[in-house]
Amino acid sequence: MARTGSPWRDLPPEFGNWHSTYVRFARWRDAGVWNRVALALACERDLGRVFIDSTIVRAHQHASGAQKK
Repeated sequence: MARTGSPWRDLPPEFGNWHSTYVRFARWRDAGVWNRVALALACERDLGRVFIDSTIVRAHQHASGAQKK
């Protein structure tokens, strides 16, 4: 949802109302919660559990930053 290009409205129902979930996400983003989580995870010894590689995550079609032809 964050940078996948998926609309918040497509969240599975087990997450609750999409708007409430977005508002919570945005508040945590603005409060720096996600940065603190990333910093805490960076201290992990087994970084293989932290990193997601490109075989798992699809990139947006313009993710490479290449100029349009």
